[in-house]
Amino acid sequence: MTTNPIEPLPPDLAHRRDRLRAEEPTLRARDFAHRLGISEAELVILDGSARPLRPEFPQLVARLGALGRVMALTRNEHAVHEKTGRYEPASLAGDTGLVLGQAIDLRIFYSRWRFGFAVFENTARGLRRSLQFFDPQGTALHKVYLTADSDEAAYDRLTADFAAAPSPLEIEPRAGTAQPVVTGEVDAASFHAAWDRLQDTHDFHRLLADFGLQRVAALRLAGHMRARPLAATALRETLMRSADSELPIMVFVANPGVVQIHSGPVRRLLATGPWFNVLDEDFNLHLRESAVTSSWMVAKPTVDGVVTSLELFDAEGGMIAMLFGTRMPGQAENPRWRALLAGLPEAVSA
Repeated sequence: MTTNPIEPLPPDLAHRRDRLRAEEPTLRARDFAHRLGISEAELVILDGSARPLRPEFPQLVARLGALGRVMALTRNEHAVHEKTGRYEPASLAGDTGLVLGQAIDLRIFYSRWRFGFAVFENTARGLRRSLQFFDPQGTALHKVYLTADSDEAAYDRLTADFAAAPSPLEIEPRAGTAQPVVTGEVDAASFHAAWDRLQDTHDFHRLLADFGLQRVAALRLAGHMRARPLAATALRETLMRSADSELPIMVFVANPGVVQIHSGPVRRLLATGPWFNVLDEDFNLHLRESAVTSSWMVAKPTVDGVVTSLELFDAEGGMIAMLFGTRMPGQAENPRWRALLAGLPEAVSA
């Protein structure tokens, strides 16, 4: 059973797909789909390897632990975050899900999830099984790949239990990007006072909403003691210094449907073309350094003291990744992490 083809199917699409795959076999699915002018969801259907799943996503995610050791992948336009381990039991509050495991740590926003597929890919290493989830525009939000240690029988049961009838894929057009508020329209003193009253890093989203500010605009307005612009080398230097000192860190990569978090050390680092990579056994990060147009050291007050982050943005002000020192709620920030960020070179201009 497979889904219906894309309707209408451009007559040369399959040919262009095959030619591109032969020319660039390592191209990632998102870049592959962009080059073909289709969505990632349409790409898995075009390949004829996708079986549709019912959109009962919280119930499905709650059963992922039965698969055993898998690889969880979350990405945005410029960063790919891969964690290998087991899904712990999931919880649900409204449309928000939590998976709080030592290996796989997720915040899930199910209101953005629209399509789900069981995907079967023939690779040089044999058949590769996965579960892939997409937003209304067909952009991938989260993927779960089986490994050599996964339970294939559990995968077969799960995909059978959530199987849906084939139907045409209805992709929604992408909404335009909202224009940020000009910082000159905001009362800076009031904004600074509200920032200084923060009690939790999660309150920052409400602060932005209250003042109608896009995130980079807020950092520019915050003042040097709250947000310091860093040089373009900030990501690479942070990862290298963390690896050299064996300092455990947290790496957040998010899209509108999922936040995926790594907590722990990073060790094996490698630059390949435009990407800077962490290539550890259970954690891989692939981040397109050339897309980072601004980097910031950001200090937010909390009930546990100031919490400091490295925040990376693209040219449109989109968040690429955030890095923190590893800590648990109720713990103060590791001063070694704060000192590491404080020692990074500042940008010539923000």
